[in-house]
Amino acid sequence: MPKIKLMTDSASDISFENEKKYDIKVMNFKLVMGEESYVSRVDFDNEKFYKMLDGYDGIPTHSQITSFEYLEEFEKYYNEGYTDVINVTINANASSTYSNAVMAAEQFFEEHPEAKDKFNIYNIDSESYTATYGYPICRAATKIKRGATATEVVNYIKARLSKSVIYFAMYTLKYARKSGRIPSAAAFVGEVLGLKPIMRICDGEIKTHEKVRGDKAIMPKIESLVSGEIIPQTPYCIIYGSDLEARDEMARVMTKKLGYPPADFYQIGAVISVNAGPQVVGVMFKSRTR
Repeated sequence: MPKIKLMTDSASDISFENEKKYDIKVMNFKLVMGEESYVSRVDFDNEKFYKMLDGYDGIPTHSQITSFEYLEEFEKYYNEGYTDVINVTINANASSTYSNAVMAAEQFFEEHPEAKDKFNIYNIDSESYTATYGYPICRAATKIKRGATATEVVNYIKARLSKSVIYFAMYTLKYARKSGRIPSAAAFVGEVLGLKPIMRICDGEIKTHEKVRGDKAIMPKIESLVSGEIIPQTPYCIIYGSDLEARDEMARVMTKKLGYPPADFYQIGAVISVNAGPQVVGVMFKSRTR
């Protein structure tokens, strides 16, 4: 009988509760702040990291998950009798994590040629961040419990990824300016004028879709963009950071517009908040335009 293991990384923003509930292996990114190094989700939770980030003047950096770390996990699950490992990673355009996982799989089969007919490793590049792949992985876990095969699960995840889009906004451009995501001059002008960029994550890219003036214009614009593009009656998720009121208000706005509540909530972790800051709000959904 097939025994399937789901793996991902901490940029998927899967909650501790869902990690445990669905028995998902989350590989944690390491971060460096000055002379101190940390492991996300081990040395701090999201709320603690937001406070650390707010009090830090420099630019935190995060390292990729290494091929050695992946190799250790693949060997562990092989020895535990798993027949399939499905691993979904952060956007390969932003990190070498995916290529490291591929390299580890190749090395595993070189070292264990006897495993080729009884053990499969599926590495999937999410081409995105946060709930875009966190949500499908959690849904995949329920499919496995209902008897889905590894091939069916892989096909489901890839199909969901191919249709997923995120619209989100940062309430301050401070962190995007520091990380280089938005040029300093543009960020300065935007803050002076009160302009807030509405970002679109799709096809492995983060682009400024349009700009609105003032915080109050953010949610109505996101609601308009999502409602005009979402496949009717398909699930969507709210993405948020340190502002729980913004999370709840975004959920109310979308529920009123679409007629049904969000499927889940994804609080951004260290990897995302380093670049976007802790105060964000957004929606991940299934797009009819992709």
